[in-house]
Amino acid sequence: MTLLSLFKNSQQNTLNTLISGSDTFLNDYLAKSYLQEEQFSDYERVMVDCETDGLDNLIAALTESSLFSQKKVLTVKNPFFLTAKVPQKYHKQVEQLQNIFENSSQLDDVVIMVASYEKLDRRKKITKIITQNFNVVEAQVKPYELKKVVRGLITSEKYQITDDALKLLLERSDQVLDTVLSNYNKLKMTAIDQKITTALVEKNTDLSLAQNIFAILEVALRKNYQEALTRLDNQLHNGNSPVQLLAVFENQIEFILVVKVLQTRGRSEAEIVRELGVHPFRVKVALRNNIGLQKLEKLLQEAIKLDFNYKNGQYRSENFLRLFILSV
Repeated sequence: MTLLSLFKNSQQNTLNTLISGSDTFLNDYLAKSYLQEEQFSDYERVMVDCETDGLDNLIAALTESSLFSQKKVLTVKNPFFLTAKVPQKYHKQVEQLQNIFENSSQLDDVVIMVASYEKLDRRKKITKIITQNFNVVEAQVKPYELKKVVRGLITSEKYQITDDALKLLLERSDQVLDTVLSNYNKLKMTAIDQKITTALVEKNTDLSLAQNIFAILEVALRKNYQEALTRLDNQLHNGNSPVQLLAVFENQIEFILVVKVLQTRGRSEAEIVRELGVHPFRVKVALRNNIGLQKLEKLLQEAIKLDFNYKNGQYRSENFLRLFILSV
């Protein structure tokens, strides 16, 4: 199984590939993985960034033979000619590219195009030509698909991970795919026999900012104010600004409040996940919290008020955050 097979493919048996999606980190990860496949081991590697190298260099790379008379695999980054905003000055080059890609089956080389854009202009002739002649991989991961995709990714790279280790990896990555991949790369360098355990994740990944802030909120809600203040001071000493920390507090309190309101309206845990479009783990943690709706509303109002006053210069030090923690 290849990493690309974890996503929707239009023509899986076609070597020329367009990786499409807004997540640059994920797209680059998939392109790098595809390049490392055994079928390309003897190919010369060439990369052209359309934004920095220009379209003339791309056309040359597509039409010129390799210096070493070997096949090459060409990675094309930032193919802006597939988007809606293409300056008129590139009209001639775009027409040349259209002619080349219309006959892409006759190319000796393999093209991997990485289009990290919110959306492509599928009305354009060149976009239609490429989507017809390339394997289009839609690199999109919905929140509820994250666990399945990450497990598939790890398995495809012949690593093993326990259920608890995977759960912890996702938690410490804030359920954000880019962060998951970054942490996973660190784990690969330290994994023994390609096995990723809970202990390995605990040792080699840090608590995320949101997790650290949530821990402050949790211990404060248990009236353990000394530990909460110590944790807060650690975050401030680590360079996190008061307004940044307060923003996370607001976000967490608001999320718990929304989940609790939906619960009082008879929504099940699964229904809340679908309605909010978030990862199931976040909803599970929010429902586990015993704080009442009135208390949550009061805390959120206070956090918003502190945020407004801080941005208007009423507070000159971090003490307002400490007072907020003591009021929880």
